[in-house]
Amino acid sequence: MGVLDVGSNTVRLVIAETDGAVPLPVHTSKRRLRLSEYVERGGHLPDEQVARLVDAVTAAREEGMRWGVTAPFAFATAIVRDAPNRAEILRKVAAETGVPLHILPGEVEAELTFLAARRWMGWRAGPLAMLDIGGGSLEVAFGRSKLPDFAISLPLGANRLTREHFRGQDPPSERRVRALRRHVRHQLRDVAARIRWEAPRTTVVTSRTFQQLGRLCGAPPGRSGPFTPRGMTLADLGRATRRLAELPTAERAVLPGISPARAGQSLAGAIVAHTTMKLMGIDEVTICPWALREGILLRCIEDGNADWWDGTAPSLRGHEAAQPRVLHPVGGDDAAAAGAQLPGETG
Repeated sequence: MGVLDVGSNTVRLVIAETDGAVPLPVHTSKRRLRLSEYVERGGHLPDEQVARLVDAVTAAREEGMRWGVTAPFAFATAIVRDAPNRAEILRKVAAETGVPLHILPGEVEAELTFLAARRWMGWRAGPLAMLDIGGGSLEVAFGRSKLPDFAISLPLGANRLTREHFRGQDPPSERRVRALRRHVRHQLRDVAARIRWEAPRTTVVTSRTFQQLGRLCGAPPGRSGPFTPRGMTLADLGRATRRLAELPTAERAVLPGISPARAGQSLAGAIVAHTTMKLMGIDEVTICPWALREGILLRCIEDGNADWWDGTAPSLRGHEAAQPRVLHPVGGDDAAAAGAQLPGETG
């Protein structure tokens, strides 16, 4: 089974074995388009960049076919979801590649990412909070069971904030850094209060932004493998954020964990991460290697296909083993948590 992820920086193809209960990756590839660098004011994606996107999706589809995947689940994140010309982008991609791009609402992205994090961490993690910083949005979810009790998406992505707040300054002035912190605090006020009230036992973070910040804060490198424990403290992240604020993009790119492709947005990502943890009263987080793509694969495994997403559902619907049953929407009582441990979980 394959998943094709159209993000603000890359178009990434993941092919996984899905015969069992856990998606096992067998092949991954990415095509770096850096679409966010070409987004016009207002979020419009220019025609020439849409053409590059079409070429990348075509190449990924052909690559997937060589691995026996004829119809990957293809989705686009905030870079396309928030574009004023979204309908034209989707029409052009579908017409010229034969691949329909799904647009998942941010809340559904948060639910799927939470599902992946819960499966990875297992039930012994207890009440779980999940944070994911993408290029265009920040996803937050909390839950005590398989699905989150609440999930939300906020326009606090690292790429988006870099364009909106730091354009033309490298490194940005202290005034702009303070202004961005104020903006993030304002956006997060209500969500942070909810997380503090819930007092999660475990907080997990996902996404490349958090992975790179974790490495900068001293977490083991990726070559140590996905099962190596990785974490990050608020104190270490605060020091790393101040360090990033002092450096231009070119000098950030040589720091541990900070890739050249993401160096420009690393400061905004660090500010969102640090401010979020501070407002939520979180002193330490666990870095989870599974995120949205794995959440989609897990749902496809459970249903045997991608029909669980019809483009209109406000929240996840799932099946419990072989007995179909609609799960309650986010915020409702979730009886699916009772009983047996989820397949593939530890603890």
